[in-house]
Formats: sequence, structure tokens, C-alpha cells
Amino acid sequence: MTTKNISRIALGTMLITAGIGHLTFARKEFQAQVPDWVPLDKDDTVVYSGVAEIALGTALIATPKKYRKALGQFVGAFFAAVFPGNIAQYKNRKDAFGLDTDQKRLARLFMQPLLIAWALKSTDQ
Repeated sequence: MTTKNISRIALGTMLITAGIGHLTFARKEFQAQVPDWVPLDKDDTVVYSGVAEIALGTALIATPKKYRKALGQFVGAFFAAVFPGNIAQYKNRKDAFGLDTDQKRLARLFMQPLLIAWALKSTDQ
């Protein structure tokens, strides 16, 4: 198995785990990341994004090679789409996931571009 495949499967597993967290053990934590301007109920937003993460993670693991590049672009776009939640958590100083200082919340913002790059690179055939 190549490093690229291991990386893709690891990202898929991470997304599935995060998605399960959205639906169960980390539901309240994820609600802290939903910006106030989102027109849906915070819990509904967390549930919908959790289902999306489980679907995307499963797709990363199971999608045939010829579709992986497009899927990686879609996953990267998903990570970009949820980035405002990380910004809202920083801006509104909401504690969640151990991000209980401005410095930690700021550092988290720099993780999102790495996730986007991970999605693109691990699926680039």
C-alpha cells in the first residue's frame, strides 16, 4: 500500500470518527463551532455536518481510483465550507475541544488549510 493510500484512508477514518462525534459524544463541542449567522438550529447543523463527514470519510476509503481526484476536491471544498465555524469559535471565544485560549483557537485556524491540502494530495492520482 502506498503512502498516498494510507494517507487517504487515514483522512477517511478521521472524518468518519469526527462524524460519529457530531452525532454522539462531541455533539455539544461541535455546536460551539456553528456561527450564529447560520440559519439552521445549531444542533441540526451539527447533525447534518456529521452525516456529511461520515459519508465523505466512507467515500474516501471506498471510492474507486478513477473518481478519487474529484472526491478529494469535494472534500477540500467541504473543509473550506466549514472553516467559518473555526473562525466563529475564535472570534466569539467559545471553548470546545480543549481550545480554551485565544492562542489555541488561533492555532486551530491554521489546521484547516492543512486538512484541505491533505484531501487534495491524498487523492491526486
